[in-house]
Amino acid sequence: MELIQNTPDLSAYLAADEVVDHDHPVVRETAARLARDVPDSYAYARAAFEFVRDTIPHSQDSGDPRVTWRASDVLRQGTGICYAKAHALAALLRAEDIPTALCYQRLAHDDGDGHAVHGLIAVRFNGAWHRQDPRGNKPGVDAQFSLEGERLAWIPDPESHEVDYPGLYAAPHPAVVEALKAAADRPRLWKLLPTAL
Repeated sequence: MELIQNTPDLSAYLAADEVVDHDHPVVRETAARLARDVPDSYAYARAAFEFVRDTIPHSQDSGDPRVTWRASDVLRQGTGICYAKAHALAALLRAEDIPTALCYQRLAHDDGDGHAVHGLIAVRFNGAWHRQDPRGNKPGVDAQFSLEGERLAWIPDPESHEVDYPGLYAAPHPAVVEALKAAADRPRLWKLLPTAL
């Protein structure tokens, strides 16, 4: 699949906004701590990915009812669903001047009843975009950081009407942000998740 930037201006994929708030002290402090122990930007990107994937539990997996959506809140509260974790990883990467996009898949619910949009990121190295999924591993999910072929949590199944969206967004999709902001808790968020983009 060819990934498509929704804006040709690469600097847009380094910008801070209300959601990917990499100018926030919590994001800056976390990025600086991760950057201290690595030799280059490739190693930093892997370290940031593994930090978000492994130390911030996916709230569905952990049973945490809190809804986070701003990157700094995800890092401070240590919880979030896929979108929130993608926002946190994007902020950490952009804090170290690594162009990062938000991207999405449409996946079937585990029970087969309907679909939901899933959030992940893409990082730009060597003139190309590479998708990464910091959702968090669990039995049946083994996402890994890779610049040599995708190692995502899920591969969409077209027969189940699942979709890999090719768009690379500089800012989170409005439907995602709207759902996150509107939900008082995670059970309510599940009813508001976008089913398609």
